[in-house]
Amino acid sequence: MRRLPTQLLKGTLEGALLQVIATRETYAYEIHQALVEAGFGEVADGTIYPLLLKLEHAKQIEGERRASPTGGPPRKYYHLLPAGAQALAAFTADWAQLAAAMARLKEENHE
Repeated sequence: MRRLPTQLLKGTLEGALLQVIATRETYAYEIHQALVEAGFGEVADGTIYPLLLKLEHAKQIEGERRASPTGGPPRKYYHLLPAGAQALAAFTADWAQLAAAMARLKEENHE
């Protein structure tokens, strides 16, 4: 799988994080794994943690530290807040508009 350009990732990761968190309460490592499995490639932890903090400060997600079920260090579990659901809906609409515009451009080039 081809590595996605940094600038393209930069514009989509917040929405991707919100999407993962919207599906279930989760922690950073699980979010990372979900991104990898979805085809985002290797996203550095140094990218994910600052975005999670940004989303927390924007009151779009909330994190809660809990003991690890495996006995390891505590994990911070995130869940979506109403502002996060609104931000995700806006991102999804923007993404659909962009994808449609790209599809139209591609169709125009093949006519």
